[in-house]
Amino acid sequence: MPQFPWSPITSGARAFAPRRLCAAILATAAAVLPASARADMVATKTFSYFAVHGSTAEELDRGLARGGPLMKSTGARHPGATRIKFGGTVSYVTRKGGCAVGTARVTLSTKIILPRWTNRKRASRDLALVWDTLAADIKRHEERHAEIARNHARDLERALNRLRPEASCAALQARVSRLSQEAVEAHDRDQARFDRTEAANFDRRILRLLQHRLNALKAER
Repeated sequence: MPQFPWSPITSGARAFAPRRLCAAILATAAAVLPASARADMVATKTFSYFAVHGSTAEELDRGLARGGPLMKSTGARHPGATRIKFGGTVSYVTRKGGCAVGTARVTLSTKIILPRWTNRKRASRDLALVWDTLAADIKRHEERHAEIARNHARDLERALNRLRPEASCAALQARVSRLSQEAVEAHDRDQARFDRTEAANFDRRILRLLQHRLNALKAER
């Protein structure tokens, strides 16, 4: 069965591009911190982690900058990333002298790469709070990248299975190729739009999350 003409697509965590994340957040947060029968589209998701060492904000920033995944799209390392790969197969059947899609199956593989702080026991309580807030936001951000990809993969599979027959299988295969390429491009635009929105709201979001975590800690005491 013909393979979709897709190559791996990588979506980076551009919302977390600042070089001095922990130090910048800790300084900014001074006012917050106290002194059907057919199977659905096939998707897999895995996680991997890179180690971040340090007991100060500056050391954590260096660890994120040195150990984070290198993204080809930006040429820089990021505190988190989601590697996304589309694939799949399409079968063709002859019907009434024409050619129709027999079965279209889209596959999606996502690999989320996240930081893991190795020696937080030696850090201050304030820095631990900042890290927990930042790490949770990075994970949420990357999970959303994976979700956007899943939504596009499902939409594409439905669209492929609804294609009308063509006079020849060559013509139908050309339509499949165009449709799949358009879907990949739409996916890329949505991922880029999400990153731009996240980047614009980063400071406000982190401060709000810090305040929420601080309030929760106070309520537990």
